[in-house]
Amino acid sequence: MSDTPALRLNDIHLKLASQGGDVNILKGINLEIGRGETVAIVGPSGSGKSSMMMVIAGLERSTGGTIEIAGQDVTTLSEDQLALFRRDHIGIVFQDFHLIPTMTALENVAVPLEFANAENPFDQARTQLDAVGLSHRLDHYPSQLSGGEQQRVALARAFAPNPTLLLADEPTGNLDGKTGAMVMDLLFNRHNAQNNTLLLITHDPKLAEQCDRIVEVKDGLIQNQTTRAAAS
Repeated sequence: MSDTPALRLNDIHLKLASQGGDVNILKGINLEIGRGETVAIVGPSGSGKSSMMMVIAGLERSTGGTIEIAGQDVTTLSEDQLALFRRDHIGIVFQDFHLIPTMTALENVAVPLEFANAENPFDQARTQLDAVGLSHRLDHYPSQLSGGEQQRVALARAFAPNPTLLLADEPTGNLDGKTGAMVMDLLFNRHNAQNNTLLLITHDPKLAEQCDRIVEVKDGLIQNQTTRAAAS
């Protein structure tokens, strides 16, 4: 099973209803990503990048095609089965942090570990927060943290269960340049330490160039793919 791709998208479509009629957002996406690979998804606003990530995460159901993650066709799963699969295999980092405001940094990171019935979830959470330089902020609530610190907590939470696939949607979008660069360094460092597969949506060419492959999405389709070797 080690040669099974971390992710395989086969002819993925997404059609959503609107007042003006159906809107075709994804029009037949085909993509395969190997285990441990880092892939940047780039393209203009409205091209379908975030919708593609939502479909991969199972937060939006595709209207056609199949999605395989670690060899499992997730398009066949029920909502309950999909929630369990996402818990065990997918980590997500959003632009807006999405921390639980009534929980401390430590509790936020421990939540997915507790859901997964992990051993010593708070010890594991401490380890992850230490890895992103927040061992001194364990008992702070999100409102007591800067934007950069909140995103570092979000990183620690996403990596804590050691997911097969980590999805990051514009993780530096709400941060200043210096803080964003630090967060991205941490993201790649954690990826290297755990060898998760990383799918990164970004508008920043410099970030995209740090990935093994750049995939350009436009008008709901993949228009171009470039490997790092070919780009350099």
